[in-house]
Amino acid sequence: MFSAKTINRDISLLPQDHERALLVGRVWRSEKRGPGIVVVRDREVIDISATVNVMADLLDHENASSLAACAQGETLCDIDTLFSNSLSSPATPPYLLAPCDLQAIKACGVTFAVSLMERVIEENAGGDPARANELREELKHLIGTDLSKIVPGSDAAMTLKKELQERGAWSQYMEVGIGPDAEVFTKSQPLSSMGFGASVGLHPSSHWNNPEPEIVLAVDSHGHAKGATLGNDVNLRDVEGRSALLLGKAKDNNASCAIGPFIRLFDEHFSMDDVRSALVSLRVEGKDDNFMLEDSSDMREISRDPEELIAQTVGAHHQYPDGFMLFLGTMFSPIQDRDGTGQGFTHHLGDTVTISTPGLGALKNRVERSDQLPPWQYGFRAWMAHQVAK
Repeated sequence: MFSAKTINRDISLLPQDHERALLVGRVWRSEKRGPGIVVVRDREVIDISATVNVMADLLDHENASSLAACAQGETLCDIDTLFSNSLSSPATPPYLLAPCDLQAIKACGVTFAVSLMERVIEENAGGDPARANELREELKHLIGTDLSKIVPGSDAAMTLKKELQERGAWSQYMEVGIGPDAEVFTKSQPLSSMGFGASVGLHPSSHWNNPEPEIVLAVDSHGHAKGATLGNDVNLRDVEGRSALLLGKAKDNNASCAIGPFIRLFDEHFSMDDVRSALVSLRVEGKDDNFMLEDSSDMREISRDPEELIAQTVGAHHQYPDGFMLFLGTMFSPIQDRDGTGQGFTHHLGDTVTISTPGLGALKNRVERSDQLPPWQYGFRAWMAHQVAK
């Protein structure tokens, strides 16, 4: 059973400065037979659905932070009760859902030099984790360049590209890592993401996989970032490593995306600069093997600014009328051996994954198999029926 008030002793569920944070989210309400839009004020969870009942509408509001700060509504419970309900098994209403609803769920890959190297290793290993260590040393010797110093799309990057092509070391991951175009893909479907406390899923065919702790931007339909939250871009290294054309299978499966616990809206106390300087921490705890992995991803080392990633996602070439959630990528690529020397890291069923950063709190989920979790059934038709019934 999860702990309700804290995660793993020292990790707070709420932002460090939660007293002044504008936190909005979604909860499941059994008596309403559907979701409600909530805001957290003075540690109380208030349903503001009577004012705005679609998160996409709240984010599209000209002054979303003012709306969230002033909207009146029904007090459901205190925040500790909501976390406790969400962490129980099964969850007890009201419990947290992913804080997004109609938004497209997009993700950026290979935005850190460390993860770039690991994607190249996956590609060359063909999905075989046993070859990873050997390839890691070969690539370090061959490339001989600190990729974190290379500005994507710059003259220096293009010179390096030409050199690597001549040496037979170029890769499709290098193309999106240091080339002019970012990798932006569809991570999951609207209404399919898991929230805080829920289980995340691994495709049953995968035997080499990992969490990807990331900051996720909440972007409105005009391409403006209105806030941020945390996400787990569950990754199947063996599937994508066999072929980049299997990216859809590697990324989008039942419960393979987690977002939450809340969206923190941008205001005078929290801005994109806080995202740029955030340190995103990860903790993985094994259920049966006493395994512990702790690592972090420093957003100051991202190769492309978050605003650039937004601009490559939305614009004259592509619109998102309901807005979108944008995973910004991670530098976390686990290589710590778990099941044997040279085998690296992979999940075991029952793992607990905690992703946290002081400005956003913590997202916690348990790892299970996608085909053994409850099927995804609450889609657009169910959501629309709920809206009509209100």
